[in-house]
Amino acid sequence: MSSEYLDAMEDDFSKVLDGIKKDLSTIRTGRASPQLLDGVQVKVSAYGASMPLNQLASVSVPEARMLIVNPWDKGTLGDIERAIMVSGLGLNPSSDGQIIRVPIPALTGERRKDLVRSVGKMTEDARIRARGVRKEYNDLFKQEENDKAITEDEMHRFLEKVQDATNKTIKQVESIAADKEKEVQEV
Repeated sequence: MSSEYLDAMEDDFSKVLDGIKKDLSTIRTGRASPQLLDGVQVKVSAYGASMPLNQLASVSVPEARMLIVNPWDKGTLGDIERAIMVSGLGLNPSSDGQIIRVPIPALTGERRKDLVRSVGKMTEDARIRARGVRKEYNDLFKQEENDKAITEDEMHRFLEKVQDATNKTIKQVESIAADKEKEVQEV
């Protein structure tokens, strides 16, 4: 039973790492990336709902500083263009009636500092999620010991494994964040 918990714990820590990678992929660096627009929610007047951009259009990268958004329904072109403008990413899309071109401007020094702060906040959020996983499994193993399902020595071994997995995950989160910070600060 307890080994199943350890497997589940590893899955939970993997989800923490996947989450930070996904979060950091939305931070703009000097290069164009389709994931940059993943967080853009489009209020589509034709459908009367808010939808993620990736459900309304395909996004491609024809060159290093340009995104092309190709809507599947040309009637949503204006809604998509407006959503990209107000997304807070600092992008100015332009439409030719068929596709939307989104040039990626070079980052200013001030914007780079803001992005590094955002990376730091996302990193701290991931650390908090990892500590939450640790608390959940520590409590679970302590309850197992209280219920006499495992011995006290086994509980301590499991708690050590939980702590080791937590330390490993936090170290990986910090490594991923450091790489992203270096990428953001690249000129």
